[in-house]
Amino acid sequence: MTRQPLRLAIAEAEKVLAAAGIDSPRVDAELLAAYVVGAERTKLMLTPLVDHATAEQLRHLAERRATREPLQHIMGTAPFGPITLDVGPGVFVPRPETELLLEWGLARIADVPSPLVVDLCTGTGALALAVAAARPDAVVHAVEADATALTWARRNAAAQVAAGATSITLHAADVRWPDLLVELEARVDLVLSNPPYVPDGTAVAPEVAWDPPSAVFGGPDGLEIVRAVITAAAGLLRHGGHLGIEHDDTHGEAVPALLRRRKVLTDVEDHADMTGRPRFATARRTPLPS
Repeated sequence: MTRQPLRLAIAEAEKVLAAAGIDSPRVDAELLAAYVVGAERTKLMLTPLVDHATAEQLRHLAERRATREPLQHIMGTAPFGPITLDVGPGVFVPRPETELLLEWGLARIADVPSPLVVDLCTGTGALALAVAAARPDAVVHAVEADATALTWARRNAAAQVAAGATSITLHAADVRWPDLLVELEARVDLVLSNPPYVPDGTAVAPEVAWDPPSAVFGGPDGLEIVRAVITAAAGLLRHGGHLGIEHDDTHGEAVPALLRRRKVLTDVEDHADMTGRPRFATARRTPLPS
C-alpha cells in the first residue's frame, strides 16, 4: 500500500484552504489532519506516514472547509471551556469569545456554596454544561426555545452525565414568557446568556451563515431577545446575584444602558473580547441593605 508523508498531505490541504481565503489555513489543515488521524494536533508528527485513503480523506475535508463550512461542523465537535460539545446543523456553534463570559461568571460564584445558575438561550448547552463541569456542586438550569437546539443540548447533557459530570435541568421555554422559571424567582446566584443579538440584515461571516438565523439575529436593532433576557434575569436573581450577557460589538453602549434602566440592577459594566471589541455586559442585583 502506497504511503506518503503526512506533512505533505497537510501542505496540500493548506493550499486548498489558503486559495479559498480561510484566515488560518495552516491551523485548520492541522486540525483536520488531527481529526482524520485520530491524534492531538501537537502530536501529528508522531504519525509521519499515512496511506492514500487517509490523505484523500484529508483532502476531501479541506475541500468542505474551503466552502466555508465551519470546522466544528466537519469534525462534529466544538471545545468550550472545560468541555467538548457535539455540534452540527440546526444549532449555534459556541465561539471562543463566549469563554470570557464563562470565566467571568465562574469568578462571581467562586465563593458561593452550591450556587444556583441559569443559562438563558442555551443552544448546545455550552454555558450551562461548562458551569456544571467547573462547579459540580452547582444547581444549573438551562432554557432554550428552539426544538432542534434543545435536541443538541439534551445530547450534550447526556454525554456529560455519562462522563461523570453533574446533570443539569433543561427547559423547553422562551425567555420572553412572563412566567419563565417562576419557581426560581429571586433565588438565582448567576444568570448567563449568549442570546441572538445581531441586528437583522447585518452581513455576517460565511461560517456564521451556517448557524440557524434564529440563533444569530435578534430583531431590527439586535436587542429584542437581549431585552427579554434582562427582564427575566431581573426577576430571577437574588439580591447580590450577578448577570452576564453577551452582545454585538455595536452594543457596547446600548446593552449597559438597558441594564441601567432596571432599578433593581447595579454595578453595570461592559467588557471587551480578545480583540478589544465590546462583547458582554454585566450587572448585579442590588444587595439588601446591611
